[in-house]
Amino acid sequence: MKVLIPTPLHSYTQGPEVEAHVPTLAEVLVDLERQFPGIRFRMIDEQDRMRPHIRFFVNRRIVRELGEPLGEHDEVAIVQALSGG
Repeated sequence: MKVLIPTPLHSYTQGPEVEAHVPTLAEVLVDLERQFPGIRFRMIDEQDRMRPHIRFFVNRRIVRELGEPLGEHDEVAIVQALSGG
C-alpha cells in the first residue's frame, strides 16, 4: 500500500511516499520505524496514542484507531496539523 508522508517528516523518509505491506495501521507505524528510525515517535506518544497534531486517513477517511485493518491497495495519508498565530 502507498503511505503518504507529511512534509515535516520527509527528512526521515527522503520523500513524500513510501510503501508498506502490513495488515493494520499500527503495523504500518512499526514498519516505518524499522525503515526510518525515530519517525514513529513523531506521530505516536509514550502511551502509544496518536499525537494530537497528527491525523491518519485511509482512502481519504479519517482513522482514529491504530488497530484499523488495511488492505493491500489502500492508501494511508499521514497529515500533520499546522499551528501558529
